Amino acid sequence: MLNLRQESRKPISLENLFEVVADDLQRLNDNLLSIVGAENPVLISAAEQIFSAGGKRMRPGLVFLVSRATAELAGLKELTVEHRRLGEIIEMIHTASLIHDDVLDESDMRRGKETVHELFGTRVAVLAGDFMFAQASWYLANLENLEVIKLISQVIKDFASGEIKQASSLFDCDVELDDYLLKSYYKTASLVAASTKGAAIFSKVESEVAEQMYQFGKNLGLSFQVVDDILDFTQSTEQLGKPAANDLAKGNITAPVIFALENEPRLREIIESEFCEPGSLEEAIEIVRNRGGIKKAQELAKEKAELALKNLNCLPRSGFRSALEDMVMFNLERID
Repeated sequence: MLNLRQESRKPISLENLFEVVADDLQRLNDNLLSIVGAENPVLISAAEQIFSAGGKRMRPGLVFLVSRATAELAGLKELTVEHRRLGEIIEMIHTASLIHDDVLDESDMRRGKETVHELFGTRVAVLAGDFMFAQASWYLANLENLEVIKLISQVIKDFASGEIKQASSLFDCDVELDDYLLKSYYKTASLVAASTKGAAIFSKVESEVAEQMYQFGKNLGLSFQVVDDILDFTQSTEQLGKPAANDLAKGNITAPVIFALENEPRLREIIESEFCEPGSLEEAIEIVRNRGGIKKAQELAKEKAELALKNLNCLPRSGFRSALEDMVMFNLERID
């Protein structure tokens, strides 16, 4: 399927991909800062920093694409207030998780700009993230849909589980692929899956369709995480907007490393020494790049992408379904 879709196709841009929901995203952008609604000027400044840092708004974009694709299926002519509020809630939760991630990872840069904790300090960053989680939870409760409340609340729990799982396995070369995929689900795919299923629930489609949208979000989210972990080895610091190979340097074992470890005892030796020898990190990066780790990780990303495309078969043909399919392909084109 992937080969057929890749024939003589032009590269996809996010701008073109979200063109069919551009008005929805503009309304979201206009509302985000007012929704945060913090009375404290420092919290407002922190929110402005992260919301204006060039984010792609990929997650709310997916919410709106699935909302409109499933609304067509259900015979709805326009999105509901709940659809729009869900997009805002998802972006707030994602933003809160980024603020906390940067604190935990001690990252100074995000999307090429200084992080919140670098600008305002760790205490303000933690409180800003907490506040945004709380504000998102308040808006979520006001949706008054128990199924969606439970779905999105689980995501916040999953974030914490993913961070704990990652912190407890640093420099552990016995991490298996299933462990990595579970951690990736907790940290990335859980939010995407919950947001796409939530959008379908608010369209009031059949439960089987809502479940397919959940699986679509899960498979797309996993594919995105694998691609991100590949780019950590193949792109420069300037391209990434953060230090290259940062995950490996901090002992985070990702898919390319897991695959490279299968045939390279030397890589295990270097990682378990926590890069104590001069030049050992650079040696480890070269091993991952050149000994099959990247290629096998690419195959994993494509495998999850194929599953995501199959999940879309329940939707009628439309510009919104095509955009969702293009999102899957856009992700893979990042590693072409």
